[in-house]
Amino acid sequence: MPAAALSPEIMAKYEPVIGLEVHVQLLTATKAFCGCANQFGSSPNTNICPVCLGLPGALPVLNEKAVEFATLAALALHCEVRERSIFARKNYFYPDLPKGYQISQFDKPISENGWIEVPTADGTIKRIGITRLHMEEDAGKSLHDGFADSASRTYLDLNRCGTPLIEIVSEPDIRTAGEAVEYLTRLKEILLYTGVSDCNMEEGSLRCDANVSVRPKGQAKLGTKAEVKNVNSFRFIHAALEYEIERQIEVIESGGRVVQETRLWNSTEGRSYSMRSKEQAHDYRYFPEPDLPPLIVSAEFLSETRKKLPELPEARRARMIAEYELNVQDAHTLTASREFADRFEAAARSAKSPRRVANVLLSELGGRLKALGLDQEQSPVSMKGVVMAADLLDAGKISSKQMKQLFDVCFEEGEDFPAVYEREKPEQITDASAIEALIDEVIAANPKQVELYRGGKKTVAGFFVGQVMRASKGQANPALLNELVTKKLEG
Repeated sequence: MPAAALSPEIMAKYEPVIGLEVHVQLLTATKAFCGCANQFGSSPNTNICPVCLGLPGALPVLNEKAVEFATLAALALHCEVRERSIFARKNYFYPDLPKGYQISQFDKPISENGWIEVPTADGTIKRIGITRLHMEEDAGKSLHDGFADSASRTYLDLNRCGTPLIEIVSEPDIRTAGEAVEYLTRLKEILLYTGVSDCNMEEGSLRCDANVSVRPKGQAKLGTKAEVKNVNSFRFIHAALEYEIERQIEVIESGGRVVQETRLWNSTEGRSYSMRSKEQAHDYRYFPEPDLPPLIVSAEFLSETRKKLPELPEARRARMIAEYELNVQDAHTLTASREFADRFEAAARSAKSPRRVANVLLSELGGRLKALGLDQEQSPVSMKGVVMAADLLDAGKISSKQMKQLFDVCFEEGEDFPAVYEREKPEQITDASAIEALIDEVIAANPKQVELYRGGKKTVAGFFVGQVMRASKGQANPALLNELVTKKLEG
């Protein structure tokens, strides 16, 4: 953090203003302007061609699937899709940009004016604007570490050159590091639902730069912004934003002036370093790409793409809460990914009680998987097994304790629930006369506890429930047992 932590009183004098620029690699089979494979993890410099390298005479041809994915993402983010957009050359020199320019979009992007709604710290919902979503190509990658001569040489892998990207630029509507993380969480969730990207931050398919400034509270004029780069996880984004906010306030409070610059985040040290002065748009000498015609998104293309838009997370949560009587937290967990939500809904439709399925899936199965560090796909209990367990509970044929014991066997033996249940076949005692007989035996054997109960110590009822449950080897129906114990002790 900055040299000395600032007091809450000083921090409260200022308002942070944050805007995010998110680059998302599109999940197309080939690159944006050529037929090279769009694939992560290939041997260096194997997925390249004259178009990727900008060799003389090589001409780009736009990938229609990339346009479809960009349009789909724009619609999911409530953006207005422009009928006619223009590709431009963004000119700058960097070793991993062999052409000396990046094909992007500037004054006429494919879409503008969208929004995402996020929850805030005070429990309200805030709408964060999206200025634009535009298409561009990725640059290559400079490799600075991992080689014997890394101290004196930089290696280049140009496989990433030409990978199709969308850049999503937010309005400066974000006021805290927490809001920024909520925005990114919702954005990633929406993009994953549409299937346009895998949003894998570790592989670089989702990258975020943050523009941060601070101003005295109540002031309308924006402060001088700094851009923070090289942040590859939501946790680090939160830390980097908090650091940068405090750094700028400290500069102002000490009589200094915040400089417009690009800063590099060092997650190991938990601080940022000045990288270079911040470029303006004119520094890139944008001009229309002469080798690509204007991009026309016809009404027919837009209509067909809109049909491919899935039910998005917030709408799905609201429907599932109403349809399956779920609570808000469970609905959020179940819709965290489209695949998980699909599996739950397929199971819920075949079950007697969808809510019971949710409880078994999230509490009993989910808790075990989390403790063992396993994914849903690695579970020995299938969704069919979850439905069967939920239905047996709902019918009163097994108790919660019996289900837990059966799940124990499933995980110990690596077997699915139906097979374990058929082999173990525990039966819950629901015959009132059989349970009453056990209660009578326990009451007769414990007269002192009966006196305590009838003397006003009602909690002693738990002792009798436990004794009967032990005598029945856990097979007495819990609800019926509690009711009959109270009836006998009061009688």
